[in-house]
Amino acid sequence: MANNYRENSYWPWLLLLPTIVIVAAFRLLPMLYALFMSFFDWGLAGARRFVAFGNYYNLFLDPKFHKSLLNTFYYVLGVVPASLFIALFIAILLNQKIRLTPVFRTALFIPVITSTVAVSLVWKWIFNPRMGLANFALKTLGMKPALWLEEPAGILNLMLAPLQIKLPAVLAGPSLAMCAIIIMSIWHSIGYNVIIFLAGLQSIPRDYYEAAQLDGAGKWATFRNITWPLLSPITFYVLIMTTITSFQVFIQIYTMQGPIGGNPLGTTRVLVYYLYEKGFADWQMGYANAIAFVLFLIILGLTLIQRKVVEKKVHYQ
Repeated sequence: MANNYRENSYWPWLLLLPTIVIVAAFRLLPMLYALFMSFFDWGLAGARRFVAFGNYYNLFLDPKFHKSLLNTFYYVLGVVPASLFIALFIAILLNQKIRLTPVFRTALFIPVITSTVAVSLVWKWIFNPRMGLANFALKTLGMKPALWLEEPAGILNLMLAPLQIKLPAVLAGPSLAMCAIIIMSIWHSIGYNVIIFLAGLQSIPRDYYEAAQLDGAGKWATFRNITWPLLSPITFYVLIMTTITSFQVFIQIYTMQGPIGGNPLGTTRVLVYYLYEKGFADWQMGYANAIAFVLFLIILGLTLIQRKVVEKKVHYQ
């Protein structure tokens, strides 16, 4: 049997060959070619000049890159924690024995499978400063209408405006326009996280909860000592995936803010949007690929940090 296995050990590789070829042709080779382009001043019609690390050097001196990086972190810090905790809260509610649970699950998941462009256009109308539903709701509550997607001021400066306090741009937080996009992104993606959390909650044996009830444990003690530890692998997965996808945001911003120059004073320009501007508006392909690989390194670094720090608290058994 052992000799027969060794003689036929090439069969698994032969069966994997089509997948390996596809991954190499459409993933690995384009990535290597993009890395190669990042070392050139690669312009329109393939005009190129080798600049070594010149694109990366210019990148770190570029104020637009610094602003785009800050906006990206604002977006990630706005979307990831909110998506995590809101989704967990909704999943806990749906895990109760209530009527019409399948209907609620379907309603929550519909935005996930709906086109991001279509959802963005709907929310663009909701945030319209003249006829949008958001300002109608503010007027109904007796509040002042907002410019939403047209407002470049930081959210903290807007909140502190009645006190005549104005913070520096870096400390003012994301613009109101960015906050509007964050709200839309949370609504659009939260259904996926809810389903993942719900699957994790339903995989926890009921025996643990019955034992906790016999010991007189309250709801908070039960959640802290049973639900949260046993749900930690799911939470870790959701954290990693939501962070990665948040750093790659583009469609929402492009659709809600329009093409080049649509964002208010660059306050919604994230790294992928800036990559698009440099690559497909300015035709600086080498520079755009340098942005892409810096973004790749940022995501890789944060993922490794999360695995090193957060995974220590994950209970896999």
